[in-house]
Amino acid sequence: MSTAELVVLLDETGSPIGSADKATVHTSSTPLHLAFSCHVLNRRGELLVTRRSLTKQSWPGVWTNSLCGHPAPGEPLENAVVRRGEQELGAELVRIRPVLPDFSYRALDASGIVENEICPVFVADLSGDLAPSAAEVAEWNWVAPEDLAAAVRRTPFAFSPWLVLQLPRLLERDAFALEDAA
Repeated sequence: MSTAELVVLLDETGSPIGSADKATVHTSSTPLHLAFSCHVLNRRGELLVTRRSLTKQSWPGVWTNSLCGHPAPGEPLENAVVRRGEQELGAELVRIRPVLPDFSYRALDASGIVENEICPVFVADLSGDLAPSAAEVAEWNWVAPEDLAAAVRRTPFAFSPWLVLQLPRLLERDAFALEDAA
């Protein structure tokens, strides 16, 4: 039985065309594949930002959204968000909602690794506490969305390219607004 983590490969229209071992996909010629990003809010409306572990293959040490990952073949995106929330943050996520279902990007890391993803973006609420995995997260902090936007505008190089691209669109859509739980 294989323990390889598989990613879903996509054609230019976003249709699945197969799968590949995640460990072999992220290279200087990364094929288009399916991923997701998630921004986690606490009860005060603050956004969780994480600093990627220094051992990450791409963009080590940069600040980014709360979590991201890849759904397994056949795994619904919302289930993948829950799974990665537990794995990366040691957290239970609730009220997971798609906010940028059509987001995609291609970016080149300083090491030469390419990210090439169709990457739907979600917002979720935290239920309980955090216990981030050191293999994934070097540091974390809760920030007001407008403070994060100001920091990204001042120093975009300190943040992941996907966060730099996502954040203005999320703010335009008021994606971080708290809803009454009534």
